[in-house]
Amino acid sequence: MENNKKIIEHLMKLSPIEKANVIDLLLKSLDEPDPVMDQLWAKEVESRIDAFDRGKLQVLTQEEFFKIRRN
Repeated sequence: MENNKKIIEHLMKLSPIEKANVIDLLLKSLDEPDPVMDQLWAKEVESRIDAFDRGKLQVLTQEEFFKIRRN
């Protein structure tokens, strides 16, 4: 935590454009592919497709969804 505080203190001394560049780099680093997460999502999608095919998944129209959500 102390190291984080020192990093933040250093970053706060940067110019606005330098801060924007750091923020851009940090945000881009969060958008990197994650093979483990991709595999988990693929498994979830297959599971939902299978449930739909077996009639085990309730399907709603957009209108039905928003009506339920409002209540």
